[in-house]
Amino acid sequence: MLTSHRLDVLDGDPALVVTVLPGVGYTAQGPVLARPAAALRDAGWSVRTVVWDGECRDFDEARAVYAGVLRDGVASAPGAVHLVLAKSLGTLALPVAVELGLPGAWLTPLLASGRALEVRAAAAGLGESGMPALLAGGTADRLWDPALAASSGVCVVEADGADHALEVPGDDVRTHAILDELTAAVVELAGFLAAR
Repeated sequence: MLTSHRLDVLDGDPALVVTVLPGVGYTAQGPVLARPAAALRDAGWSVRTVVWDGECRDFDEARAVYAGVLRDGVASAPGAVHLVLAKSLGTLALPVAVELGLPGAWLTPLLASGRALEVRAAAAGLGESGMPALLAGGTADRLWDPALAASSGVCVVEADGADHALEVPGDDVRTHAILDELTAAVVELAGFLAAR
């Protein structure tokens, strides 16, 4: 069963475009996506956000939709600096981003999912691609692979004790600190890209 979606666009600088790809049950309003996206919007970036009408749980559908959104984004703004901000299911777009040469912040990527082996392979080769990227995950997330992330050759934000939502259950102070660190890392990546 197909899930409909739309693309919400907040116009900013047309030369700086971030595309936000949410996860299953974790919309772009969740803090792990919302905080970095808001920081980039405040820095002048145009923000393109995929919004699902309901929950998309089908990996093949998500792959197709996210690939199409990235391809259309590049085609509609070919001279722009593009950045992908993706969480969980959104990281299914990682292989297409690599193919298109798009830098990305890949948050709680599906590195240990048997249904997303292409994400694992693409993440492992990020450093060799020369494409600026960030991988972020928590040590209590069963889909995170710390060894693969560490050997990827890109910036890694690893949160000790954090789950798939990058939260440490029962520790709001630590959870907020993780969110601050993650947002700062995404802003730093975006700043690097904008200055190139």
